[in-house]
Amino acid sequence: MSIPNNLKYTKDHEWVSVDGDVATIGITAFAQGELGDIVYVEIETEGETLDQEEVFGSVEAVKTVSDLFMPLSGEIIEFNEELEAAPETVNSDPYEGGWMIKIRLSNPSEVEELMDAAAYTELIG
Repeated sequence: MSIPNNLKYTKDHEWVSVDGDVATIGITAFAQGELGDIVYVEIETEGETLDQEEVFGSVEAVKTVSDLFMPLSGEIIEFNEELEAAPETVNSDPYEGGWMIKIRLSNPSEVEELMDAAAYTELIG
């Protein structure tokens, strides 16, 4: 299973890529594997500013629906609209084409609280 070293991770199985004050967020290969075939990604919070740990959307798979939690506080500035037509991209390419949202960070110091690849690998065993 792929766990890129250049990303940060959360206990909720989301990955974060930070570029300046903008973070790109998606779910990990482990998360999409646990969920199964993803059939719908719902993000209705674009334009909103949310706190860390608040729900920003949900992922619907064949067997279950799972909430998506903000790994960092910030304003949701972009939703990956490609996922509306092709939600299965999250399964096939979770770290590139399957990204979900981009946020403008409210509190960049929160990035330090996230796990690196080694810590995330330990978490999922």
